[in-house]
Amino acid sequence: MTEPSNKIQNLLDIMSKLRDPDGGCPWDVQQTFDTIVPHTIEEAYEVADAIENNDMASLKDELGDLLFQVVFYAQMAKEAGDFDFGDVVAAISVKMVRRHPHVFADAVFANSEEQHNAWEESKSRERAEKDNAASKTPDNAESALDGVINALPALSRANKLQKRAARVGFDWDSVVPVVGKVREELAEVEVEIQSGDRKRLEDELGDLLFCCVNLARKLDIDPETALRGGNSKFERRFRCMETLMAADGHGFKDMPVDDVLDIYWTQAKREEY
Repeated sequence: MTEPSNKIQNLLDIMSKLRDPDGGCPWDVQQTFDTIVPHTIEEAYEVADAIENNDMASLKDELGDLLFQVVFYAQMAKEAGDFDFGDVVAAISVKMVRRHPHVFADAVFANSEEQHNAWEESKSRERAEKDNAASKTPDNAESALDGVINALPALSRANKLQKRAARVGFDWDSVVPVVGKVREELAEVEVEIQSGDRKRLEDELGDLLFCCVNLARKLDIDPETALRGGNSKFERRFRCMETLMAADGHGFKDMPVDDVLDIYWTQAKREEY
């Protein structure tokens, strides 16, 4: 292990040199906050992928790539006179101490739920402080949904919106009515499939997906994680099915899809157990 301080400064110096209009990297010099955002999102997902695969060597590299994104933004902000990397570190340090009074002060919580509620209350106060200077009109009046950003993946944003609504009491008492609502929305999708109205079908399908996220929330399951697992399972089984078919000299065009499902998909599922 190495001490971080000198290494961090070295990384900051590298970033500064890359952004130097006189002798720096033309690509890095041309970048803006907006152009870097897609790279940041991609790097965050690559961190998640390394964790999912329990690949510690890749995780070290991907965390470095993600850290570089933070350094990149900080350098651009420094050039604009807004803030620098030190300000970012100082701000998050203060925030973490403030949000953990049970660790850094004398607060005592009876359980993790009580601690989580205090965390959410702290975040709400922070949002209120940010908005304190802004005048409130009917169009921008304070809402329980404030702070749920549009750029989140749709599943994650749906989950956050529902959690915010639940905090003010807008929630089902149990999972049973949520299951019923999923069935209701599925029936409405089936109606629109028959109608042929693409716009209404899209609306109803969105409602169904939103209800599925709500079901996951009531079951205390993260929908994004669940879907990632479903994606991985499908990919794993599909690749196995391709291997099994190739071994028998078959391709997808050689047989009806029902036969493929009955024979090879079923066999691929059995291969996992």
